[in-house]
Amino acid sequence: MPLHADALFDGLRWRADATLPADVDAHAAWVLPGIANLHSHAFQRAMAGLTERQQSDADSFWTWREWMYRFAGTLSPDDVHAIARQLYVEMLESGFTSVCEFHYLHHDVDGRAYAPPSAMADAVIAAAQEAGLRLTLLPVLYQRGGFDGRALSARQQRFAHPTDAFIRLVDDLRARAASTRGAPGSTAAALRVGVAFHSLRAVDLPTMREVLAALEEPGMPVHLHIAEQQAEVADCLATHGRRPVRTLVDELPVDARWTLVHATHVDDAEVRAVAASGATVALCPTTEANLGDGLFPLRAFLSAGGRYGVGSDSHVSVSPVEELRWLEYGQRLVEQKRSRALLGPGSTAEAMLRAVAASAASATGQRVGVLDGGGELPFATDAILLDAEAAAMAGATRDDALDRFVFCGHRPLVREVYVDGRRVVAEGRHPLRDAAQTAYAATLRRLLSA
Repeated sequence: MPLHADALFDGLRWRADATLPADVDAHAAWVLPGIANLHSHAFQRAMAGLTERQQSDADSFWTWREWMYRFAGTLSPDDVHAIARQLYVEMLESGFTSVCEFHYLHHDVDGRAYAPPSAMADAVIAAAQEAGLRLTLLPVLYQRGGFDGRALSARQQRFAHPTDAFIRLVDDLRARAASTRGAPGSTAAALRVGVAFHSLRAVDLPTMREVLAALEEPGMPVHLHIAEQQAEVADCLATHGRRPVRTLVDELPVDARWTLVHATHVDDAEVRAVAASGATVALCPTTEANLGDGLFPLRAFLSAGGRYGVGSDSHVSVSPVEELRWLEYGQRLVEQKRSRALLGPGSTAEAMLRAVAASAASATGQRVGVLDGGGELPFATDAILLDAEAAAMAGATRDDALDRFVFCGHRPLVREVYVDGRRVVAEGRHPLRDAAQTAYAATLRRLLSA
């Protein structure tokens, strides 16, 4: 018999004032909290599958990045809107109900600011609002080309901001988000604006401190890429005499508001330091595999009490199931053992789903994820209902339902999706699917023909 989420997640329950809509029989389907996507570059959805031809035996993240720069240099706000809307519809249909958009494509192709300067961010916000996806927008500060302080290249000028202009951008976007809060039935009410630093190589430490001091607010999410590549580790050691994660936690007030994206190349001391800080590590296994980054030491991090979530990053896959599955499979391949994402007996999928739910609120800065069972914060209802009639769920029980969801084939099992109590996916289909796909296809054909 299918069960409600409070039976799947013992000790957790939906608040009485945040129940599912009255027309939903919660006991007729497997009901889970909505899943947060902690790392997204929306425009890269349109690159998926276009960078897989070998150029040389030395192909790596760095050669992929050159192609990405070329592609990013072709995009207008209208293009980004069409791509992001398609992506966000796909996210919702897969079970992601919120996204942290790591937004660094700010300016026109020649590096000049748009009028208004938020034009690219506006395109992303509009796409999320039309799709009904909860958005944490993370404007990205990107100022230099490496730890040695070199200037940005011509192709990186679209990403650049002087510090004061960046602070103004974030303030303006925050004012807009604040003006929508409390608007009944408004999808815009699901907008939160945080801060992102592209990486330690792209922003120096004094500037990070200045931005944090200027933009500080309660619960402000702070995200950055870190230790994704071995070259970054080597360059940080050469500049600071310390590895990237060690440098970050030594120099900045890293705490539960912070999300460290990738953190792939960390040593044992850094694993313990991140876990002790309370920060979340955003793991993006399909992108990390696609780019040849490496594998995060998940089990050591869990043993140290670390918190993690998942993201789809470059969107070679748009599925929380695939991110969770390959997070576990990568660890199995390294250790040649099974059930690596938990430290004791139980369901592997449940352990992972509990973990990503537990980190969602602090990483997104929104009241989502694990519901607190009656505390003071009024968590909203973001929920996914699985298809209890699907062949993969035949005879499912409390002991195996979640493992079937994550590990049982590729047929999508998400039947309905709710964001802030509103149904945005019914019978596995988003109402904007056809319109979004048509606009996206036309945009992609035009971009590629040029």
